[in-house]
Amino acid sequence: AFASPAPAPPAARALSAADFTIEGVLEQGGWLRGMAPRGAVRLMLGGTAVALASDGRFFAGLDRDSPAQLRLTAIAADGQSVSRDLQVAPRAWPVERVNVPLRGNVPSETFMAIRRPELAAIEAARALRSDAAGWTQGFAWPVKGRISGRFGAQRIYQGVPGAYHSGLDIATGGSGAPYLAPADGVVVLAASRPFSLEGNLLIIDHGMGLNSAFLHSSRLAVKQGERVKQGQLIGYIGATGRASGPHLHWSLKWQGARLDPLLFLPSQ
Repeated sequence: AFASPAPAPPAARALSAADFTIEGVLEQGGWLRGMAPRGAVRLMLGGTAVALASDGRFFAGLDRDSPAQLRLTAIAADGQSVSRDLQVAPRAWPVERVNVPLRGNVPSETFMAIRRPELAAIEAARALRSDAAGWTQGFAWPVKGRISGRFGAQRIYQGVPGAYHSGLDIATGGSGAPYLAPADGVVVLAASRPFSLEGNLLIIDHGMGLNSAFLHSSRLAVKQGERVKQGQLIGYIGATGRASGPHLHWSLKWQGARLDPLLFLPSQ
């Protein structure tokens, strides 16, 4: 007697671009969130890998200087892929042109001996990945007040661009005002002493590579490793580090991309 041949395995389901669902703010400094096609095991935004949740959901950020078009590509285990081309709207960033040369002081070795460990701590904190689900939420204002500095603002010194402003500055009129977590997360850095530039620095991971940094605090209300919920007290506004006066500097990053916090928030 001869054994019956084993049945052929079912054909792998073809990925379909129609299965992509995407929402967000598709402009420079913005973000997108959505669902990858069923069967996708990897996702790429341009040349950047995008983490996939177990149910296929994802989050990605669009850098301040993002190109006008990016390709989102889902890849199956057998190597087949499907893509969606995203149109990224340009922004008219606040740019001030000044007729003076850009002057940059060369940091002393004494300063850099202090600064290098601070930069290493920031880099290590931002590389941490938690299971926080803040990336799924609509963000809330950490504090309400006058916007004293906008994300992306930049000066051009006799044709030479200076560094752009990497976050949102919110002034409340004085030191000591409380600020709250804009979304759920895990504290990945809570400075035990003021950093040279950032002062009392707090970094919260919101999951999927998205994190918030809060600078210049007078003091912090949470510790490293602590889980925080949206709306929870996390610190008090101050002017520690290199700051001209009391304010909250809040910056958002997704992997290496710098994002505009205003594009995550409802109107005040």
